[in-house]
Amino acid sequence: MKIFDEIDVLQKEIDAFRPLSKHLFREFKEYYRIGLTYTSNALEGNSLTETETKVILEDGITIGGKPIKDYYEALGHSEAYDFMYQLVKKKAFLTEGSIKKLHKLFYKRISEKEAGKYRKERVFISGSQYSLPIPEKVPLLMEKFVGRLEELAKNYHPVEYAALVHKEFVFIHPFIDGNGRVARLLMNLIFLQKGYVIALIPPVLRGEYIQKIEKAHTDHRDFVRFIARALKETQKDYLRLLKG
Repeated sequence: MKIFDEIDVLQKEIDAFRPLSKHLFREFKEYYRIGLTYTSNALEGNSLTETETKVILEDGITIGGKPIKDYYEALGHSEAYDFMYQLVKKKAFLTEGSIKKLHKLFYKRISEKEAGKYRKERVFISGSQYSLPIPEKVPLLMEKFVGRLEELAKNYHPVEYAALVHKEFVFIHPFIDGNGRVARLLMNLIFLQKGYVIALIPPVLRGEYIQKIEKAHTDHRDFVRFIARALKETQKDYLRLLKG
């Protein structure tokens, strides 16, 4: 895809500024902690604004009039974000254990019983014509999913690889809730491991995002392009911040 070439050109420009100082690395990490936590939660209906998310994560203050679940989602996503960075350092392929831990960190305040555990119930996605796997099939599907990662990484451009991991994970939908959040963390883990920046999906694009995922059941190319555009826009923002 042409957009892959455009992304790689932007990445070379970003790489010219590397290695970042420890201070600048921390600044970017915290900047995208807020950005990814806000956008990823908002895509799933969380009512917190970006400013409110920042206040919760940086100052530890609850927001009056907001559901406690929204507050828990912000805290949980922030902790999962930190674990994502720990996995980046390992530069290893994902395991079922690491995926379960990402979910546990995100979901433990909402339901300790279900956090980090594959679902035992049927779930449905409203508006989708495709059924999700029954819970009995989830363990085997996740085993196969993790087992295919090395093959996907070898055969696809890193951007397509990350998008396919996102797609295949949400089609399995292994957890009772929080699958979209975990899918975007997995996708961004791959981006960071491959040397790219984090890709943010603005909540304003939620409708298009859902549409592309639905279409990806039969043809994933439009979804890959959508993710590539999201990455490209974040790269441009990253460069803007670098150039100050």
